[in-house]
Amino acid sequence: MDISGAATGRWLGLVTAVWVQCISGNNYTFSNYSDALKTLMGLTQLQLNNLSVAKDIGKAFGIVAGLASDRLPTPIILLIGSLEGLVGYGAQWLVVRQSIRPLPYWQMCIFLCMGGNSTTWMNTAVLVTCIRNFRRNRGPVSGILKGYVGLSTAIFTDICSALFSDDPASFLILLAVVPAAVCTTAMLFLRESPPEDVEAADDGTDSQYFGVINAMAVVIAVYLLAFDLTGKHGVVVSRVFAAVLLLLLAAPVAVPIHIALKSICRSGIREKADVEDGGVSELLLTAEAETTEAEDSHSPRAEEAVVEEKIEKGRRRRRPEIGEDHTIVEVVKTVDFWVLFLSFLCGVGTGLAVMNNMGQMGTAMGYTDVSIFVSMLSIWGFFGRIASGTVSEYFIKKHGTPRPIWNAVSQLLMAAGYVVMAIGMPGSLFIGSVVVGLCYGVRLAISVPTASELFGLKYYGLIYNILILNLPLGSFLFSGLLAGILYDAEATRTDGGANTCVGAHCYRMVFVVMAFVCLVGVGLDVLLAHRTKELYRKIYSTKRSKNMKAAVSARH
Repeated sequence: MDISGAATGRWLGLVTAVWVQCISGNNYTFSNYSDALKTLMGLTQLQLNNLSVAKDIGKAFGIVAGLASDRLPTPIILLIGSLEGLVGYGAQWLVVRQSIRPLPYWQMCIFLCMGGNSTTWMNTAVLVTCIRNFRRNRGPVSGILKGYVGLSTAIFTDICSALFSDDPASFLILLAVVPAAVCTTAMLFLRESPPEDVEAADDGTDSQYFGVINAMAVVIAVYLLAFDLTGKHGVVVSRVFAAVLLLLLAAPVAVPIHIALKSICRSGIREKADVEDGGVSELLLTAEAETTEAEDSHSPRAEEAVVEEKIEKGRRRRRPEIGEDHTIVEVVKTVDFWVLFLSFLCGVGTGLAVMNNMGQMGTAMGYTDVSIFVSMLSIWGFFGRIASGTVSEYFIKKHGTPRPIWNAVSQLLMAAGYVVMAIGMPGSLFIGSVVVGLCYGVRLAISVPTASELFGLKYYGLIYNILILNLPLGSFLFSGLLAGILYDAEATRTDGGANTCVGAHCYRMVFVVMAFVCLVGVGLDVLLAHRTKELYRKIYSTKRSKNMKAAVSARH
């Protein structure tokens, strides 16, 4: 086994996974072109919201991606996702560009569904592969990958704003073409490593490299934030901004390059030592071969394998405990899964309602350009994702703090954000977009490793996609029904067939209801934290034991 190659390969895979995540958040960008669809198709707000629900329903078919992830190699999963996105967003581009007449409503629903489903294939491919490749650092991996998804909306929005002056048609062609190109690159490098290679390649320096990639991500987020907050820019400044942004996105590749160079230096030293000790090594190998020939089928190692096989058979006959590998049937029979599922629905469902309706929320509050709020949701979503992954991992390693407790904190803060938005005071939409983005990011980044810790990694791809059924379900309940119906009740129909509403009252009751839902989610998260505290104490003890052994080994 080439340990140095395994280490370089899994980090190069993580970097290409980061690039995929930078372009796989296109599902959150609907507000950037929803007004164009509404005008061209003469839709009511309820009809427009149902289009966004169709987009999110695409994630319901992520179960197919989850099943495929256990049977197909990662490059095939990426290929399917990129092709589906190319078709789904390509059709929307033709309509918004007015190259073709607006398609019938049901056909638009299908193409929006395809675009939404494309991201489930991309996300499944990178999350399942990378969490399996970094088993001892699931929190940081989830935070990084989900963090870059959070940034992807701002990346697409700001590049389109810089190069194409916020043209909806140009924005859609970016959503169609760029993910396909990036996924093609990732197909070459993203592979799942065997567990034994992962253990051997983990030399205790992973946390340092995660810190470097996190720092690069923070620089990108601050750079995007600065661009958004400094107002309109000239053509030259905008193009320079886009060029520098692309360089910053490429910067994480320095990590696997550094690891590869370090491995080359180490292998050179090792080869020199092997040449000097060649005679001794040959004698040892000869003796070992003779010993192996003398061993029979009753060796201690063979007996140990038999014992392990009996233990595994016994485990299969009983119901697995939380923390062990579960089948899908075993997962859905647990109380813990449904508590996690429902609390996830409260957080991401209400968050999606804000993301899908931000264009209309901004218009109702008197803003002509809502791109700043879309970017704020994205950038602060990034901070929530990347910080929660690292912070939750730290508190597990230091104190055994259950990871779900951070979900409870985020939902409590999200409820406060909805109250501020319901009041409708000046600046409330800006504050709300920051708070909702931050808490939505925490919710996603925490739930991903929590599911793997509770139910294992063996069927993780399918478990993850069952969990994110909450995205279409939450979109339907809170965006399609709640926000759509209550907005139309306050709105006035225009001559073009669409309807509009202006004022803080348009979404006030929506925010009040969603604040209450988040409080319910807080209770569910606290309950899950209580039910899993023993599991996290075991994880804490295991991590502490391994760290102590590593420290002793380093001293000797």
